[in-house]
Amino acid sequence: MSSNHGIPAPTLPSRIRGSLLGGALGDALGYAVVSDSIADIRERFGAQGLAGFEDLQGPCHFSDDTQLTLYTVDGLVEALEWANSGVGADVNACLWLAYLRWLATQGEDAGPSAPAPQPRWIDGNEVLRQRRHPDKVCISGLASGEMGTAMRPVNPEARGAGTVMRSAPFGLVPHITPDAVYKLSADAAALTHGHPAARQSAGIFSLLIHRLVSGEELRDAADGVTAHAATLVDVAPELPQRLEAALRLAEKADVGPEELLQVLGGGWTAEEALAVALYAVLATLPAEAADAQPAVHFRRALAVAVNHSGGSDTAGSLAGNILGALYGEACLPAEWLEALEAPEVIRGMADQLVKVTTGEG
Repeated sequence: MSSNHGIPAPTLPSRIRGSLLGGALGDALGYAVVSDSIADIRERFGAQGLAGFEDLQGPCHFSDDTQLTLYTVDGLVEALEWANSGVGADVNACLWLAYLRWLATQGEDAGPSAPAPQPRWIDGNEVLRQRRHPDKVCISGLASGEMGTAMRPVNPEARGAGTVMRSAPFGLVPHITPDAVYKLSADAAALTHGHPAARQSAGIFSLLIHRLVSGEELRDAADGVTAHAATLVDVAPELPQRLEAALRLAEKADVGPEELLQVLGGGWTAEEALAVALYAVLATLPAEAADAQPAVHFRRALAVAVNHSGGSDTAGSLAGNILGALYGEACLPAEWLEALEAPEVIRGMADQLVKVTTGEG
């Protein structure tokens, strides 16, 4: 069986592992330059910027983007474990409890009104207890001790990228409808961020991952979710505007980091981060499917995603999630995986998701 982008179609387990590992690789690459302007990046790495892990010295740490993505996996796994045993569970409550456990790893307290979640395997991994500039809005929303909902979100004006950065796993769960994928993701975003653009961006990103995992071609999936974003009830207009701008920009030649920043923004808000990542993966997509070399596409897209004056870690993370879902593990550069921090923890969480969704493992 061949995929429609010129390589053998990856299995679902490969897409799950590829998306989670790819996101961590992009996160770690971007985290190395997250506080740097493009001028700073060029001064450190030359005119072409940061090309890959081979340009870095020392450990390649990932950020809270990967930490929270893995805790999203854990919340979904717990809900699916209950479902597989015949017991219905409130998925958003499982996610909230998972995020509260992440909050505790960051040395923060949700207060006496919040429940005390039971520890799970993920909590025993020291790498996830490191404080890597955690998203302030995620911290404040969870530290409120209140479970936000779509009707009553905490931080109602918050629109930062802390929602999209953790939302790939919703698209990795097979056998659920696109509407369910969107709702699960947007509802989980409301646990910390209340602005419609933040919640809708998370949902649309999860739908993009879902379409790719279902075997859709990248351009078709990007066009599809961009069109869908414009039809959302009470849509935040910033979201379809940014996505449409990303599609247009990806058709241009010789777009530099300065133009990227001017047209799409710095990736600090949810819709900007998604737009930058979408642009990065589309602008580097080979013109002919037969020319697709997954690892080459991955390297080129990640370089675009992180070499700018904005939120390099989140843009890199999202781009890695997207390409891992598209190609599976085939796109992950082996030498980058060798340099990545704690890949066994990421694989461990991926394998848990594979097991509860497919029975494999």
